[in-house]
Amino acid sequence: MHDRPATCPIATAEMLAVGAELLAGETRDTNSGDIAAELTGLGVEVRRMSQLPDELAVVASAVREALERVDLVITSGGLGPTPDDLTREAIAAALGEQPEVDRELEAWLRGLWAQRDLAFSTVNLKQAWLIPSASAMPNPNGTAPGWWVEKEGKIVVALPGPPRELGPMWRDHALPRLQERGIGLDRAVTTLHLVGIGESALVDVVGRDLLENENPRMATYARADFVDLRVSAVSEGGRTADELVAEAVSGLSPRLDPYAFARDEGDWMGVLTPLLAGRSIALVESGTGGYLGLLLGSAPFVRGTEQRRDATDPLRLATEARARLGTEIGLAVVAHEAGDDMQVTIGLDIEGHTDVVSRTAFRGGDAGRRRSANAAIAELWRHLTR
Repeated sequence: MHDRPATCPIATAEMLAVGAELLAGETRDTNSGDIAAELTGLGVEVRRMSQLPDELAVVASAVREALERVDLVITSGGLGPTPDDLTREAIAAALGEQPEVDRELEAWLRGLWAQRDLAFSTVNLKQAWLIPSASAMPNPNGTAPGWWVEKEGKIVVALPGPPRELGPMWRDHALPRLQERGIGLDRAVTTLHLVGIGESALVDVVGRDLLENENPRMATYARADFVDLRVSAVSEGGRTADELVAEAVSGLSPRLDPYAFARDEGDWMGVLTPLLAGRSIALVESGTGGYLGLLLGSAPFVRGTEQRRDATDPLRLATEARARLGTEIGLAVVAHEAGDDMQVTIGLDIEGHTDVVSRTAFRGGDAGRRRSANAAIAELWRHLTR
């Protein structure tokens, strides 16, 4: 473990979830994702999240190697009293220290059993262990105190596995100490949501040089309904992270504007509401499995949704629905499988101005039906932004 000044802010972290039940698929590790989201919001870059078996050598090696890579290692699980709860032993082995029973923790543990008129087994004494570099974090919701370990400028936070115990310990004890210690760099991130372009095509549009750049950093992600481009940066050369992200997004704007419909937490409802400016929509769909209604049906600007079987003329459907429901806009989509994909035809009637557009939705089946509905919404968005 490389020495690191204790005054440096905590900039990088790894998460280690310990437990055979995680690897067997019996339990889902939600703890790591929740904490990683908080750390990212605080300006900490989470480099890895790993799931490990209850094996001393494996966990000790993972802790040791993580401390070589990052400033903060957070473990969850393995703090119980049984022989297969080995996180304390693993941290001690990774740091070359010997655990011993802390008398105050032992008295606390024995008190828990005495309050319930239960016999105290010496098996529980390992939950009173500490190593010289560790201090205990209280656990009012269980019998396993956490560990705060600080050595050579690096930090290990050991938390219990059950979320009802981990959450309060993280929130009330670990996080305040990390913030007091100094956590995070000036980081900024924004995510662009793009429609009408696949992930591989997006790589070509953005360019490999930008996607391989370190700061700002860009990454593409294929989602169920669209593709994301995540742009993140760390302050550098006297420029803030926000400035670097804003400049990168501005530079991409000419290439991405035809596809980028929302940013960060934005969704179709939030994007369309200001564009519609009080106008209402009538929706008709055929061959989409009802996804158009599912995606937009609850929006306040939708006057009605209708599903048709084996329809062929989406423009007629859009115009008739607009007249029948008294809306300013009619939107209809007709989709059918064509080979491995979906052939999509979209009819639009916007206050008497009509258009018919054909698209191909990647893949058939349920994914293709959902993408067909998204293609229809995207076409409406394009017409409203022209």
